[in-house]
Amino acid sequence: MPVTVTRTTITTTSSSSGLGSSTIVGSPWALTRPLGLLRLLQLLSTCVAFSLVASVGAWTGPMGNWSMFTWCFCFAVTLIIIIVELGGLQARFPLSWRNFPITYACYAALFCLSASIIYPTTYVQFLSPGRSRDHAIAATVFSCIACVAYATEVAWTRARPGEITGYMATVPGLLKVLETFVACVIFAFISNPNLYQQKPALEWCVAVYAICFILAAVAILLNLGDCTNVLPIPFPSFLSGLALLSVLLYATALILWPLYQFDERYGGQPQRARDVNCASKHVHSVCSWDRRLAVAILTAINLLAYLADLVYSARLVFVKV
Repeated sequence: MPVTVTRTTITTTSSSSGLGSSTIVGSPWALTRPLGLLRLLQLLSTCVAFSLVASVGAWTGPMGNWSMFTWCFCFAVTLIIIIVELGGLQARFPLSWRNFPITYACYAALFCLSASIIYPTTYVQFLSPGRSRDHAIAATVFSCIACVAYATEVAWTRARPGEITGYMATVPGLLKVLETFVACVIFAFISNPNLYQQKPALEWCVAVYAICFILAAVAILLNLGDCTNVLPIPFPSFLSGLALLSVLLYATALILWPLYQFDERYGGQPQRARDVNCASKHVHSVCSWDRRLAVAILTAINLLAYLADLVYSARLVFVKV
């Protein structure tokens, strides 16, 4: 959805012209502009990260696989974006070019951030000193560089007053990315059904995570596909209703999840030391009690994100011109 952002107003426009890019489209000189150079840094840092790890085979286990996937995926999509901008192919790209680059950059920053934390804490520290460990440490450094580069792109290309831009470049749009990413991390931590099965309250929490994730993902996909007009209700109303519903649902999850996971009166486990799964330290794994705690923290983070989303969505006014 093309929008013009003012202090409290987002004006939707019917025109699809303008690409909202600070690079010179369809020219090799695009790579000499600040944003082009930044994307080259992203490409280089992710390429070096997965190359260092691949050269010594240092990505065993689910956490290592996730980090390797993150670097390879970010490298591939960044390369596609560079090719599209160099060839001036934005109009032929199947997704909205107003929304896709910044949406991807935000996801990539979060992906690389997670890899920069997960890879050294769950894998690198268990490696013996030597070539593999040195390569793994260097890969972590380049992963951090990639994270900073992607975050810088988000800061440079986000919506500012008076600009014609896409919804995903606004604060609520970027919060949608954060909300879906945090939900995906929650899903990873609750991948073991034993954490919530046979307890209706905890099953309700899982349903909350799934429902809110789907709704936020739908909002993102509608913007990426430039098809917000297919909704039976105005898109601004949909966004406000989505944010309000998600706040209410996550508020119940924030109460029920810690209550049934850590309160003995409801069958919870208040102390980590009493969890037999955490008695011994397993390489490349997270014990059940730590998973429960991580989900509780992530639930609080996502509730704050949805609250901010609700506040910013209420302040935005969409006016067609």
